[in-house]
Amino acid sequence: MATKKKYVYYFGDGRADGRGDMKDLLGGKGAGLAEMTRLGIPVPAGFTITTEACIEFFDNKKSYPKGMWEEALAALKRVEKSIGCGFGDPKSPLLVSVRSGAKASMPGMMDTVLNLGLNDQTVLGLIEKSKNERFGYDAYRRFISMFGSVVMGVKRDKFEKALEEKKLQLRARLDTDLPAEALKEMVQTYKKIVLNETGRNFPEDPIEQLRLGINAVFNSWFGQRAMTYRRLNNIPDTWGTAVSVVAMVFGNLGETSGTGVAFTRDPSTGERRFFGEFLFNAQGEDVVAGIRTPLPIDALKQKLPKAYRDLMAVYKKLEKHYKDMLDIEFTIQEGKLYMLQTRVGKRTAAAAMRIAVEMAKEKLITKETALLRIDPVQLDQLLHPMIDPKAKVRIIAKGLPASPGAAIGKVVFTAEEAQHMAERHERVILVRTETSPEDIGGMHAAEGIVTARGGMTSHAAVVARGMGKCCVAGCGALHIDEERKFFTVGDVTVKEGDYITLNGSTGEVILGQVDLIQPEMSGSFKTLMGWADAARKLNVRANADTPHDARVAREFGAEGIGLCRTEHMFFEGDRIKAVREMILADTLEGRKRALAKLLPMQKGDFIGIFREMKGLPVTIRLLDPPLHEFLPQTEEDLEELSREMGIHVDLLRAKNRSLHEFNPMLGHRGCRLGITFPEIYEMQAQAIFEAACELAQEKLKVIPEVMIPLVAHIKELSEMKALCVRTAEEVMARYKKKISYTIGTMIELPRAALVADQIAREAEFFSFGTNDLTQTTFGLSRDDAGRFLPDYVHKGILDQDPFVAIDQEGVGLLMKMGVEKGRSARPGMKIGICGEHGGEPSSVEFCHRIGLNYVSCSPFRVPIARLAAAQAMVRGKMKGKDGGHRATV
Repeated sequence: MATKKKYVYYFGDGRADGRGDMKDLLGGKGAGLAEMTRLGIPVPAGFTITTEACIEFFDNKKSYPKGMWEEALAALKRVEKSIGCGFGDPKSPLLVSVRSGAKASMPGMMDTVLNLGLNDQTVLGLIEKSKNERFGYDAYRRFISMFGSVVMGVKRDKFEKALEEKKLQLRARLDTDLPAEALKEMVQTYKKIVLNETGRNFPEDPIEQLRLGINAVFNSWFGQRAMTYRRLNNIPDTWGTAVSVVAMVFGNLGETSGTGVAFTRDPSTGERRFFGEFLFNAQGEDVVAGIRTPLPIDALKQKLPKAYRDLMAVYKKLEKHYKDMLDIEFTIQEGKLYMLQTRVGKRTAAAAMRIAVEMAKEKLITKETALLRIDPVQLDQLLHPMIDPKAKVRIIAKGLPASPGAAIGKVVFTAEEAQHMAERHERVILVRTETSPEDIGGMHAAEGIVTARGGMTSHAAVVARGMGKCCVAGCGALHIDEERKFFTVGDVTVKEGDYITLNGSTGEVILGQVDLIQPEMSGSFKTLMGWADAARKLNVRANADTPHDARVAREFGAEGIGLCRTEHMFFEGDRIKAVREMILADTLEGRKRALAKLLPMQKGDFIGIFREMKGLPVTIRLLDPPLHEFLPQTEEDLEELSREMGIHVDLLRAKNRSLHEFNPMLGHRGCRLGITFPEIYEMQAQAIFEAACELAQEKLKVIPEVMIPLVAHIKELSEMKALCVRTAEEVMARYKKKISYTIGTMIELPRAALVADQIAREAEFFSFGTNDLTQTTFGLSRDDAGRFLPDYVHKGILDQDPFVAIDQEGVGLLMKMGVEKGRSARPGMKIGICGEHGGEPSSVEFCHRIGLNYVSCSPFRVPIARLAAAQAMVRGKMKGKDGGHRATV
């Protein structure tokens, strides 16, 4: 016989049906109330309706699941018995709060109703019982405004306006200054507002009020602000919210009563001190609504010392029990303390670090638990400037938070203008429809970048992250007129030279200049990262293309370079001219003459990068993008190049036409370029090994790893490998030096993963290029998919954007196959990942599980990857399995 499903869990009188580990079913609030009750902490009696009831409510077209309402009424009887009052009893009324509570904390995103159960009869009983007429009518007018707005859909400002008019009439500064008679009048005024706005009388039946209140909290799960919050925080719609119905205790019974919110440690700094705010003669909504200025928690110590001592004892007991920093809500009714909520408190990254480290040192938690306490993504806050939380901002648009931090600057629309203004020591924000490799100089010069098109792994996003630049991508609300040098968002026009501020951590574009602050990496950061490095198996490298990037990467703890994109070196100074000369040459000799000009430049870059890495491995990807990307595309730029190079503009147009491809991502690029024009890869290999040999003469250890991109067939790799080996041997013979090196490939095409055992016969290492592997597996263009992928995620077709986190079922299966096949042909083969997924925590954990040796990501994401790798190891141990292959770097 099937067990009847339980929808309602009671708590009160030191007993609770639920427990603190039942957040999935009872939500954070319900689980916390049950656990505090079990701990003997003073909690008003109540009951929690489960998240399952909420889900079934929506599945049943907003009808309660069978038996739920009856269970709720039975639990209500138990509350009445515990409190000694009757729900709807005109002489001794029980009032309740109806509050939401999902599994994950969603502060302020869903609805609450306080003082439920009041009507024209029960308010008189409340007054008689409390001997306080003012309190009774204050509670009643609060209930009508809250129920009217939350349940009946009346705009809250209708009530607030009426209250302000009454205060003005009586010259009252605060709500607490209004006498009982005025509040009694407000009750009638509020009822008239409800009737006028809804066409219905305010409901008098407490049972009907309760039913409607529960419905409203369920419905708030799909309210706009809750849905937006879930989308931004990757919280599934399928979780639902629990509803806790709790006997009211009153903080508005006079100066020996009040309400407060507190944290067991400082949520901003992590300092070990009780941190909170309190209001006398108030209900909970007053503290969070900002109607009155709250007092520091110490004010309670002066006025109500016993309640203060009780609160101190409770917070210490809770922190010791939960072993974490907690957010608590409490009410004091006529000197007696009641706890209304406890949950793990939200905190800044700096506070999270300090709290985790100090709790481990206090032996409250283990080092492993401390590592798991930090959300790796939070580390971005510690590495980039950020907007001052106290600043007032005007957000005009929102795109994708492509590269974190904040930036302020004057708007410019071309890379050239960005460079010119930066040379004049002006801060600029580069605003483009989309960026191309040719914009690299302007991107480097700019404080931040905004694009109207493109996704999280678009050119702008990838390059900005590599540079540590703030970037907002795919901001479709921007209508850019580059010719007339302005953009519009709705009715706002921003011209070149106007200031904007970017929040790359949220994707917000803000009008004007906003104060920034530079987060400090505390001693706790260094301590925790040391624990992470000791715990992890997975090595962490960086994607770095310049000596400066390499230096930053090492400072952030990179153990080598996993991807050096040589094409990024071609755009600086006069190099682009030599590249264009090579592309425009009609003969092999002409191409070699142009490449000879590039050789010393590339060699100089490699010398700088090798020197910064000081004996750590450096994986260098040979030229990958199609050649047309190096030629100008606009008529104006073509004419300028024609004058510079003394070539007729028609020839340039013809060359552009000849190089045009319908789908360049799948066209003449990667190793296909090397096979067609082997002299290009030959020059690059020569530059690599000459740089290595010259540093070897200085007794500096160099570990070059040459990576051939876009290989799909073993014969492509064998031909390019032979070219590189031949060039390396010639250079080493000339310098009379022996350099230890490896030649491998990037697995970025499905075929390469499927035949990885064949390719491994030639490749000495694999590196998964997950950006392209995702594109080719899904058949998506990463630069165009940003237009519709957010809808896919929002509608639940995809859990996450596959360009942000590895699609483990599809792309991940190919990766797993590539690892197994590759190592079957070459046991112990070193395998890593160099796509942008290498710095995304869930992707890092996946790479650990399938046995990769390293991940590689942009320098500013290296600490994130280090922590995520450690967490993967700790979780694996907790599940009783190790996993991962920590190789020597």
